[in-house]
Amino acid sequence: MKTSITLVLTLSFIFSFAQDLELNLFASGLNRPVNIKHAGDTRLFVAEQQGIIKIINSDGSIESTPFLDITNLVYDTGSEQGLLGLAFHPDYATNGYFFVNYINNLEDTVISRFTRNESNPSIADPSSELEILTFAQPYVNHNGGELQFGSDGFLYISSGDGGDGGDPQNNSQNLTNLLGTILRIDVNNSTIANPYDIPTDNPFVSNSVARDEIWAYGLRNPWKFSFDSSNNDMWIADVGQSAKEEINQATSSASGLNYGWRCYEGNNAFNTIGCPNSSTLTFPVSEYAHVGGRCSITGGYVYRGSMYPNFDGLYFFADVCTQEIGYLKFENENWNSTFESFSGSFVAFGEDINGELYVSTLSGNIFKLVDNALSTQDNLLNSISIYPNPTKNELNINFENTNTSVNSTKLIIYNIHGEVIKTINRTAETIQKVNTSDLSAGIYILKISTENHKQSIHKIVIN
Repeated sequence: MKTSITLVLTLSFIFSFAQDLELNLFASGLNRPVNIKHAGDTRLFVAEQQGIIKIINSDGSIESTPFLDITNLVYDTGSEQGLLGLAFHPDYATNGYFFVNYINNLEDTVISRFTRNESNPSIADPSSELEILTFAQPYVNHNGGELQFGSDGFLYISSGDGGDGGDPQNNSQNLTNLLGTILRIDVNNSTIANPYDIPTDNPFVSNSVARDEIWAYGLRNPWKFSFDSSNNDMWIADVGQSAKEEINQATSSASGLNYGWRCYEGNNAFNTIGCPNSSTLTFPVSEYAHVGGRCSITGGYVYRGSMYPNFDGLYFFADVCTQEIGYLKFENENWNSTFESFSGSFVAFGEDINGELYVSTLSGNIFKLVDNALSTQDNLLNSISIYPNPTKNELNINFENTNTSVNSTKLIIYNIHGEVIKTINRTAETIQKVNTSDLSAGIYILKISTENHKQSIHKIVIN
């Protein structure tokens, strides 16, 4: 991580950018949007807590017909109950599978698979539910609820400690149940008879007194977690008890970690009766105290988009109580946090196909995170999309939403030292293909500029 931040600082110097976080309203009129995902295209899919998933198009318009409505299955009376998680299978374009995490009418957690409608890909088949995993919730809060597919193709699930205060049943340190954990299961060949398999390298498969599904444990309420698309590191924001909010980071291969709850809240001892030695625990890379009204963290993502190079490598999060957006930056061998005040009870972050970030509020708004330090000229071409990114042999540049002149537009690729690697003339194609097979693996900057000095800057990664 330190290396990537250093590269970003170098690139920021080259293009004279400064960091200035702003939120631009992207969509509104939703009902408690608590999860935001993409399905491999330019749309966003938003899970509303009462049990509805809606589609937001790339222009911010919301499809009038819900993608999925399972309100009859979902119990959302409590503020931490309802439809909580959504994840699309890595092969969604082919198999049409997506997964949800919800609280059912028995007030238990259900992980289910649904399938896209065969004749209309903009809606799902509500009768296609295949229940993957169900487990009891002893209280109405601390249900976790996030779903993410890792780069390994397995489904990761966050589960809270089961609720009440102080984890009275000590679920988070009890490996015989699924509470207070991150789970990791294989859902690639799910059937009614065998809804999921256990990955053979899960850490507790040979432990007779531990559940095989567990990947990590010792968590209070991991409401949101995510993977860094650059290096697959896992980032977990764990909601604290009464004093601390914490952020945990682990490499994708770090399994069996114990994050310490209820023994510790952040770095502070909480209830150490019967706890393991602290040297065996994994403590957060960052924490913040309940000061100034801060009380509940919403985890986000590490920014890996191409529109705002200054954001690269920053981990974004929020506090729902103070209506602040925060970010971590690695400097001087530490992750240092910065908070900026906005307006809204921020409950979920999302990442689009290009790595750009969004955040939702309980009141139903979705905002896009932008770097307002870019000059007006820099922003004029930001509707250009670049994909796939990372790439290997070919890059697509979509000029569909711009009116740039073909004859006056240049595509310039720089290396991290600011040296021009290649200059390409704009073609008449709406989606121009650029050969990148001759570039070595690494990070580059693509500048698209016109003769009247309009420009768009994009970070590209070559594998």
